[in-house]
Amino acid sequence: MLAYLPRPPTDSSRYGTFPQKPDLPAAPGAPVEDGGQKAAAAAAKRGAAMPNYPSAPRHGGFVPGEPSLPPSRGSLSTQQHRGRPSWCPPPAPQEAAARFYPLHALSVANIPNSSRGKTSARSSTAPTPEGLQGRRCKLLEEDSPMAQAGRRQRQRYVTKVGKCQVNLGNIQDKKRFLSDIFTTIVDLKYRWFLFVFMMCYIITWVVFGFIYFLDAWVRGDVWHRGDPEWQACIENVDGFVSALLLSVESQRTIGYGTRMVTANCAEGVILLIAQSIVGSMIDAMMVGCMFVKISRPKKRAQTLIFSKNCVISLRDEKLCLMFRVGDLRESHMVDAKIRAKLIKSRQTAEGEFIPLEQSELNLGYDTGEDRLFLVEPQIICHVINRHSPFWDMSAESLRREQFEIIIILEGIVEATGNPVLATGMTCQARTSYTEDEILWGYRFEPCMSLEKGAFQVDYSRFEMTFEVQTPAASAKELQELRELEQQEHSTLSLYWDQLVQPCALPGP
Repeated sequence: MLAYLPRPPTDSSRYGTFPQKPDLPAAPGAPVEDGGQKAAAAAAKRGAAMPNYPSAPRHGGFVPGEPSLPPSRGSLSTQQHRGRPSWCPPPAPQEAAARFYPLHALSVANIPNSSRGKTSARSSTAPTPEGLQGRRCKLLEEDSPMAQAGRRQRQRYVTKVGKCQVNLGNIQDKKRFLSDIFTTIVDLKYRWFLFVFMMCYIITWVVFGFIYFLDAWVRGDVWHRGDPEWQACIENVDGFVSALLLSVESQRTIGYGTRMVTANCAEGVILLIAQSIVGSMIDAMMVGCMFVKISRPKKRAQTLIFSKNCVISLRDEKLCLMFRVGDLRESHMVDAKIRAKLIKSRQTAEGEFIPLEQSELNLGYDTGEDRLFLVEPQIICHVINRHSPFWDMSAESLRREQFEIIIILEGIVEATGNPVLATGMTCQARTSYTEDEILWGYRFEPCMSLEKGAFQVDYSRFEMTFEVQTPAASAKELQELRELEQQEHSTLSLYWDQLVQPCALPGP
């Protein structure tokens, strides 16, 4: 429960993807701004909320600039992270140049280095010694005991492989499991399932063997073995081992012919009938459980893969949270559907604490985009709008949140041609993403190409991402800025119409 409580705000502005401009404080006793000053203030607000959009270049593809980090608490010398070694110097606020990109490369993927594997491509400029020392201090901070203790306290609700980390305990009414014995046996692990499977047969063989031996001992067949004048009820049974062999031969319909039940006693015939019925019931149940357990599509989910990270970037001028799914088999899923759940604890206005509250993330349910034709890897998109829980979450506030996104992919396993398996079985694959696994300002690299008249999927690029220019502001702030721009545009249009209108009037 404590792992999902909101984390205290920390000064993590220097870990942002792109630099931010500071908000200049208003001078005391400043006069009231007129219309032009208001427009300039609105433009400055847009520049502060959207630091990743550089101005138009004048003499080249790159825009030079020296933006400074926003001072939030005191001077920069006092903003050292807790746990920073004493010999690490504070980060230089003005020395490191900001990373800006050319306007024509806003959505062009950087070619990753082969030695870096699945990591995203970074800038090729050589870092300064101060930058190297700052990175070293940052790594030492991440490896500090306090940081490791914080990571150890983080408990996932669902693992990356889809296993739910929830243990059920203190169940008083356990007879409910016996009422559904078939499902209980199927849900057992294989070692316990095989143990139950063998014990069902062994116990029935031993019990009926003991009854056979007791009947032969009471009637005296044990003492008259080989006597041609004795009318035995059970022939050739002189001990418990021979009676056990008779039980196994009768239940498994082996029938060697040396030991058998004769018609000289009615109880022997009734005992043989009862064992045949019990043996058929055990065969039907255990073989059915074995077949269902083997044919369950649970292992089919091992070939449904998800990307390791989520990304947040602009798509059609909207902030979107995206991840990638893929199917490694050539036999595809039928009627595949995907949905997402946000797991986050919160406190109500009345003071009630709701641990691990589940809320739905819209992945295109109203438009049908949640139904997938999963032939090639697809990027699933969640548009961050007013109904999204990430509506007022920016790049900086994302690092202070603590939540988990559960992804559930369901589909019907394609028919294999076996008449018994002609009816498809539903398969479910799950994974999860925490706030540390969401990359702000990244996109997935394409992994499909056209080769020899067919589309080729390169799964080695399945996890690769590249950095793009993305505003660090939240979707709510971006929407407010768009509305402000529209309002300014309409005001300027009206003002221009008023200026042009007298010129358009006819002369006297």
